[in-house]
Amino acid sequence: MHLSQHILKKAGILAGFLIFSMPLQADDLERRQAELKSLQSQIAKEQNVLKDASKRREKLQALLKQDEQAIASVAKAVKETRASLKQVDRKLEGLKGRSEELNRLKASQQATLSKQLASAYLAGSHDYTKMLLSQQNPAKVERMLAYYQYLNNARMKAINELKLTMDELRQNHAEQIDEQEKLTALAAKQQEQSKRLEAEQSQRQATIKELQKTLSSRGAELEQLQIEEASLKRVLDQALKAVKDSPKLTGLASQRGKLSWPTKGSLSESFGAARSGQIKWKGVVLSAPEGQDIKAISDGKVIYADWLKGFGMVLVLDHGHGYMSLYGHAQALLKSPGDLVNGGETVALVGRSGGQTEPGLYFEIRHKGQAVDPATYCKR
Repeated sequence: MHLSQHILKKAGILAGFLIFSMPLQADDLERRQAELKSLQSQIAKEQNVLKDASKRREKLQALLKQDEQAIASVAKAVKETRASLKQVDRKLEGLKGRSEELNRLKASQQATLSKQLASAYLAGSHDYTKMLLSQQNPAKVERMLAYYQYLNNARMKAINELKLTMDELRQNHAEQIDEQEKLTALAAKQQEQSKRLEAEQSQRQATIKELQKTLSSRGAELEQLQIEEASLKRVLDQALKAVKDSPKLTGLASQRGKLSWPTKGSLSESFGAARSGQIKWKGVVLSAPEGQDIKAISDGKVIYADWLKGFGMVLVLDHGHGYMSLYGHAQALLKSPGDLVNGGETVALVGRSGGQTEPGLYFEIRHKGQAVDPATYCKR
């Protein structure tokens, strides 16, 4: 029982005693009245303390939201930078491979041209004018001229091909330098983002410690869970009302027991298990490494993507015919409301938002607003 409730109960007992007890002596009555007044004063103080604690909790929740949104922003940027690094690295490898091919081609072309020049040199003692003025057979002269013309054309072609190869090599080299600079800049950017992520996570940890102090009693924690559950229900009800059926979305009924889980991990909380008091888990919690991909269980449309008290960064997908899937405690959301996604497409990253101390995914499936066991739809 909370202290204020204990004091209130005691004050009620004392007030009843004062009203219904046998007549007291004047000094006893004054003493009882003074005790009642003291208890009432204590109750008033305790109520003020509770109000202050509630206000502080709200402020800390707002601060936690800011911290986790900042983490989400940086984590998303880190993932995009990593993807860019891979892309640039692949392009650089391709340029290096092409450079090796061009160098082999250049060597072959130079060897061919060298042979042609040697042949031209050896045939250089022939004078075309003398050949024409000599008494040689005209047909033979014509054949010789055709032969020299052929050699000359072949030599010019080889020179042009070598020139094109050299031009492409120079361009390839310039692109390699450009891509290497991009790679260096992206690596520096990633390092800076990683430091920012660490700083934001440290700030979040400090906020969580302060927040846990305001939830030290079981009653306060239960009250907070009830508020969070009501908040989630309100958000999902609003999202459900706003949903317009799409003929492309066929629901999940035909996929019972066939869907893949949204991320690889171990089940740490099961659907329907007791959470606190009368509150039970409406979904499951999958323990998984922070930053791991969270994938859509089926084709859907994003109808909610934002921070929600108790659940952190949350993404909700509409699958049609009243079916929805929810992904909470994410580190970052990679999709926005209105986006269409395919089954198996990455929509978020595993995190510990919502004040969680361990990384994992909170996952729900709902049908017409009612939570259903995800294990019924996902492969065992």
